[in-house]
Amino acid sequence: MSKRFKLVRPLMLAALLSSTFAQAADTTKVEFWTFNLTKFAPYWNDTVQRFNKANPELEAVWVDMNWDQIQPKLISAIAAGNPPALVNFNTPWTHEFAHKDLIVPLDVLIGKNKTEYQPGALADLTVNGKIYGFPFYNAVSVIAYNKEILNKSGIKNDPKNFDQFISAAREITKKTGVAAFSPKLATKSGDGGMIPWFQYMGLPIFEKGKAAFNSPKHVKAVQLFADLYKQGVLPKDSFRLEYEQEIAGYGAGKIAMMTTGPTALGKLVTDNKPAYDKTAVMAFPTGDGKMALGAWLMSFVAPKGYKSPEAAAKLGLFLTNSEQQLGFSQATGTTFPSARKAAENAFFMSGANGGDPVGVARATAAKSMGAARTLTLPAALMPDDTSMRKEFNDEVQAAVEGRKSAKEALDTAAKKWNARIAAK
Repeated sequence: MSKRFKLVRPLMLAALLSSTFAQAADTTKVEFWTFNLTKFAPYWNDTVQRFNKANPELEAVWVDMNWDQIQPKLISAIAAGNPPALVNFNTPWTHEFAHKDLIVPLDVLIGKNKTEYQPGALADLTVNGKIYGFPFYNAVSVIAYNKEILNKSGIKNDPKNFDQFISAAREITKKTGVAAFSPKLATKSGDGGMIPWFQYMGLPIFEKGKAAFNSPKHVKAVQLFADLYKQGVLPKDSFRLEYEQEIAGYGAGKIAMMTTGPTALGKLVTDNKPAYDKTAVMAFPTGDGKMALGAWLMSFVAPKGYKSPEAAAKLGLFLTNSEQQLGFSQATGTTFPSARKAAENAFFMSGANGGDPVGVARATAAKSMGAARTLTLPAALMPDDTSMRKEFNDEVQAAVEGRKSAKEALDTAAKKWNARIAAK
C-alpha cells in the first residue's frame, strides 16, 4: 500500500465522519408524547416514518406512557428545561396548564390552518382568547336503544329535541317498567354529573366570576331529574353507574337506551351479542346550548421551553391534518376527527344505511361533529377543582334522590363555590 493511500484513507474517513456528525447536528429532534396508545403502534410508527422522510431536517420521536404519568413527567421536563415538542392532552388538562403558563399559545403557528379544524374544536382549546392546542381526535354521543323495548313503548319517531327525548323516556318507563336511560350522574370516571347537562341545556355555570348555577332555570333542570328518578325513568343506582355498569345494565335489558358512542357498542358486540342484535341507533338531539352531548376532544399542546417552536408546529399540523386524523379514526374504529374534511369521508358514512349498530353509530356521530363541544370549566375559577366538583355533585345527588329540595342543594353548592373563589 502506498504512503499516499495510507494518508488519504484516514482523511476520507475523517471527512465522512465529519459530514455524518454535521448532518446529525443539523437534525432537530421533535419528540411528542401520547398516553395509552401503544395498541395503535403501527399507525404511529408509520406516521413518524412518513413525517421524517418528508422533513429530513427534523426527527420526530414518539413516546407513549400511561395517562397518570404524562402530567408529572411533563412538569419535571419543563422544570429541567428539556420538554418534548408536543404532548397529547385532553381539554381540561389543556385549560389547566394554560392557566398555569406551562404551555404556549399557538395562534400564530397554526395561522391559516385554522380553517382545517371544526370551529368548536378550536373554541374548546381557547383560553383567554388564545388557542392552546392542535385539535386531534374527538367523540360524541348517540342513542343506542333496545328495539324490542321501544316497540313495546310505541315510540316510532326519533326525538328532535331534548323535550321530545324526555317525553319518550317517560313513555318507555310507563309502558314497560324499564328505566329509560342513565344520565351519567356518577362521577368517579371524571366526566359525569349534572354540570355537563347544564351546559348542554345552555345554562351558565359562572357569571361575572361567580357560581351562577342556582337560578330558577337550573333549579328546574335538577327538579326534572329528581322527578325522573322518582318515577323510575332513571335507574335507582344512577349515581353509581359508571361506563362498565351502564353497558351491563343495558345488555341485561334493565336500561332501554344508552347515551354512548361506538366504543361501547363495540364492547357490547363482544360481550353480549344477543343484546347487540336487538340494538338500533339514533342521534342524540342537540340541546339549547346548541351542542352535541358527549364530546371529549384530545389535542397536542406545546410545552413552554421547547427550543424549536416552528418544528413543533410543523409536526403538530402534520399529526392533526385531515389525512392523519382520518387514518387514526380508521385505526381505532371508535374515534372521530376534529378536522372538518376528514369527518366527511366515506369511512364514516358507509354504514349509515346498514343494519350494523356500530356502522350506523359511526355515521350518526360523524354528522354531529360540527356541534361537538367539550364541556370544560375555566381553571381560573376552579381553585380546587376536585373538592368543588365533589361539593356540587353531593348536593345534586341529595336533590335528585329527594333528600333536599333542588333550590336548597344548588344554593348550598353555589355558596361553597363562591367562598372558595373569593378566598383563592
